[in-house]
Amino acid sequence: MTIQQLKYVIAIAECGSISMAAQRMFVAQSSVSKSVAELEKEMGITIFNRNNKGVYLSEDGTKFLSYARQVIEQTELLEREFKSAPPPRRVFSVSSQHYAFVVNAFVELVKEYGEDKYEFTLRELKTAEIIEDIRTSRSDIGILFLSGFNREVIQHILSNEEMEFVKLFTAKPHVFVSWKNPLALKKKVTLEDLKAYPRLTYDQGIKNSFYFAEELHITEESPKNIVVSDRATLFNLLIGLNGYTIASGVLSSDLNGDDIVSIPLASDEYMDIGYITLKDKPLNAITNRYIEHLTQYISNYTK
Repeated sequence: MTIQQLKYVIAIAECGSISMAAQRMFVAQSSVSKSVAELEKEMGITIFNRNNKGVYLSEDGTKFLSYARQVIEQTELLEREFKSAPPPRRVFSVSSQHYAFVVNAFVELVKEYGEDKYEFTLRELKTAEIIEDIRTSRSDIGILFLSGFNREVIQHILSNEEMEFVKLFTAKPHVFVSWKNPLALKKKVTLEDLKAYPRLTYDQGIKNSFYFAEELHITEESPKNIVVSDRATLFNLLIGLNGYTIASGVLSSDLNGDDIVSIPLASDEYMDIGYITLKDKPLNAITNRYIEHLTQYISNYTK
């Protein structure tokens, strides 16, 4: 079954004649007759009954025509939307773990784009979903971290999927807490200090492996645990429940205000934060510009 065959059926039904339908569509009558006959054979139904006055729809044909019209209407909508239209409006897409600096760089990129029409996408996702977005080219780059704990496993997955990891910077672990939390008065906290407070971590869904966690020291014993799915909820719970999360230490007062503070964590671990891409897919100009914004923001923060 083809779109053209459906158009023939509609034209014949409207004209009441194969010959008139052929004239309207500027094709030979024999071509229309043959095409409709092949369609009837393929569908296993009779669409048109014939008599000496012409053709008319059978009972099956009437039902078939209603579906054919729906298909053609949807096809025309698609053609109006995309055929002979300007290039796709999608400009750039990034999938990331939950980092404020990713949002900061994204904001700067959109501000400077300067076109009347565009579609940017920023997706804060689970670790496995980020990797899948890059594998399927749903996003141009993905932002995540490697550490001494997860590096071997994540690098193995990336290698199998023909991806590469490019480091942006190395961060020492910090904890994010409310400025009202007693830990906020400390210059440095220990893992032992944290046990009295709820630990907040990001949900990793069905790929809930320790190696996919967004937080360092994920295997460390914690008597109080809360799992969340988004950054806003996590920050609200940091404040409301005096909780903590282990993170990179890079905060954005522009986006998050001054209610959350970052305190160094006594730890030998580290976070190599960077981006992943497909090895055989060159980065376009706007993706490279986004990476420049990331690098600039991080360098300002780490000076």
